[in-house]
Amino acid sequence: MAAAAAAGLSWRRVSSFTGPVPRSRHGHRAVAIRELVIIFGGGNEGIADELHVYNTATNQWFLPAVRGDIPPGCAAHGFVCDGTRILVFGGMVEYGRYSNDLYELQASRWLWKKVKPQAPSTGSPPCPRLGHSFSLYGNKCYLFGGLANESEDSNNNVPRYLNDFYELELQHGSGVVGWSIPVTKGILPSPRESHTAIVYCRKDLGVPKMYIFGGMCGCRLNDLWELDIETMTWSRPETKGTVPLPRSLHTANVIGNKMYIFGGWVPQSAGGEISTHDGEWKCTGSFAYLNLDTTEWIGLISDCHEDKSNLLPGPRAGHCAVAVGTRLYIWSGRDGYRKAWNNQVCCKDLWYLDTEKPPAPSQVQLIRATTNSFQVKWDEVPTVEGYLLQLHADSPVPSAAGTPGTGVPETSVLSSQGGSSLHQSPQSLPSVPCPEMKVDHPSQANNVIPNNVQLSLSSNSLLKIEGKEKAAGSENKMTQEAMKNHADVTGFKESNAPSLLPACTSSPQTSANVGELHDLDKRTVIPDASVSSTVSSTQTTVTQQAVKTESSSTNGAVVKDETSLTTFNSKSEAAETAYFMPSTKVNTGQANDSHSSRAPQRQTAPVKSRERQWYDVGIFKNSSAVVSQFYLLPEEILNASNKMEDADVPDYRLLKKQDLFPGTVYRFRVAAINGCGVGPFSKVSEFKTCIPGFPGAPSTVKITKSVDCIHLSWEPPASPSGNILEYSAYLAIRSTQLQENPNQLVFMRIYCGLKTSCVVTAAQLSNAHIDYTSRPAIVFRISAKNERGYGPATQVRWLQDMKTSGSK
Repeated sequence: MAAAAAAGLSWRRVSSFTGPVPRSRHGHRAVAIRELVIIFGGGNEGIADELHVYNTATNQWFLPAVRGDIPPGCAAHGFVCDGTRILVFGGMVEYGRYSNDLYELQASRWLWKKVKPQAPSTGSPPCPRLGHSFSLYGNKCYLFGGLANESEDSNNNVPRYLNDFYELELQHGSGVVGWSIPVTKGILPSPRESHTAIVYCRKDLGVPKMYIFGGMCGCRLNDLWELDIETMTWSRPETKGTVPLPRSLHTANVIGNKMYIFGGWVPQSAGGEISTHDGEWKCTGSFAYLNLDTTEWIGLISDCHEDKSNLLPGPRAGHCAVAVGTRLYIWSGRDGYRKAWNNQVCCKDLWYLDTEKPPAPSQVQLIRATTNSFQVKWDEVPTVEGYLLQLHADSPVPSAAGTPGTGVPETSVLSSQGGSSLHQSPQSLPSVPCPEMKVDHPSQANNVIPNNVQLSLSSNSLLKIEGKEKAAGSENKMTQEAMKNHADVTGFKESNAPSLLPACTSSPQTSANVGELHDLDKRTVIPDASVSSTVSSTQTTVTQQAVKTESSSTNGAVVKDETSLTTFNSKSEAAETAYFMPSTKVNTGQANDSHSSRAPQRQTAPVKSRERQWYDVGIFKNSSAVVSQFYLLPEEILNASNKMEDADVPDYRLLKKQDLFPGTVYRFRVAAINGCGVGPFSKVSEFKTCIPGFPGAPSTVKITKSVDCIHLSWEPPASPSGNILEYSAYLAIRSTQLQENPNQLVFMRIYCGLKTSCVVTAAQLSNAHIDYTSRPAIVFRISAKNERGYGPATQVRWLQDMKTSGSK
């Protein structure tokens, strides 16, 4: 384990998955579309012809219902992904019989189609083959090498190694143009099969290059070749470090600027000598990468390493490997040594490795605020195992010697109603004087990790994760959702923007601008938007979608009259210095087969002041949380500051909790966690708990489009906290202030009255600001007033089709 430990590797073996698991095999291929790993072909006691999909987010296997020109099963074929379409070329369709057919799969519809590219203008099209490389860059696929059968009799196999090179031009979206044979410079790589080829483009230079490594040509190879795709020039780059042993049937994957090489057949060492051509060969579990910027080889797991602890993937060849984000997945392959083709021993295991810490999530966004809790969310980060949510308060927080909290509150199940529009319905929480609307949001009850799943922090420290395990959705729904999101089809889409600061009344910062929203007084202030949603311009009647917050934290502003401007100032804050950052390993229902060179430790940075202390809310599996308490750190940890570098993360079960207070501003940040530890924190968002007695936000906003106007309607707050005296509706409008500060929305009041509806005229809409926080949208805010004053506003983003909306 020394090599893996030195490299800090943390392989995880996936267990407890659901769905029809494909039978073990070798010679198969895999690609990734978002979180889906799609596997086709391969063989073990016959060649497989079914398409299998593994959802890395739900840990579920499924068999999509494919249709169209379904290809026969094949092994050692070319398999590339371009958006949501997949191309399959060649491979062995039965023993001794190879193919040169080309198939296209539209994965958004699971539709197969056999395509017939034009022959090259010079030369013949590619001959039937297996073990070739098939690489995609831009709108072209590059085919190199492979193994052909010279005999017309499939039972009399006469192998011929190839080093021909073809280019296949693709049509946009679907179909192909044809083959061509590029004119190349330099020395062509020697013939080979079962090699690997990847394409990499440096960010600073922008020159795409293809790298070919290893393969088989009577003996196994470990040479590296480079093709400059722009000049079509072959070369042998000089490398540093120890070159991996000669191998074939290995895998190569690019993540960042590294080409990761795993497994394959390598020479069997005897007495310290490496035998080659006439020697024995074995499967290996070795793992290395080539830094493609410096061309330096770095060994991570050596060929001589024998893992008896089952904490690393075992030796194998003919497996598949695929990158999902920065995570590398490996599945199946054969581990037999000196066994006949029809008597292979194949692995059945699925592993993954996080190659780097996850990026920072988006800013925390507010779904709803009450007097003593927040419901918050943030955008998901792919292939993470959890999220660390932290807060700090403007008001002083007592130390752990203070009164402990009363426990985690129960949360309501917030479920989608389905259909093309999502609905919000009123909801009251017990003992909450200032509740807000129920919103369609992933259920908190389905959004967490089981209590028996723990965080591996060190040999003597364990933390429990907040929540329960996410329930897996149906296969078809899951697949279609993934494909639709990838294609960015018309519909609702949530913003990546930071959230808004809610306030049920004016805060001290805005008291200079406070006034009653009544008779369009020049000293009035719009209540802050604390609930937000998105609706589509393509629908005639639309209700609020899953909550979506906007780009600025609001602290109130002056409203003069219908033509005057209301300014909402941005208060979003840059990410601040972390007090600690636990390097954690989160087990998400998968076997905790992890290894690291050192126990994860809490890293520290200088604390600006006691008031700026960050406190843990908890660790959550999914990207939403109900926050009513946070953990108090012991006094000795608070006072340690920089001396905390070697301290373990405290056990949450031993810490006291502090409840949130009404009318208090809290700042939030969140960091993602994967097998490499905790990534950087998001930018800071701030929200304010409500003050009792003020009305909640209006709910169930509908927009009905007419020829020359739109009708805006809403439902009263779920908890008005008294009689509603009036409503106000506002429209974000164009302003020179927006040019100076794009994050500063300027609003015009378009309605004030007792009715729960209003008409927005074409003249008013012609002055509307189009917000490009995510998709183009017109922004409305609606708030209610009772005897105490105005409560928080509901913000609605009305999506615009810019192709048909003219200036809007």
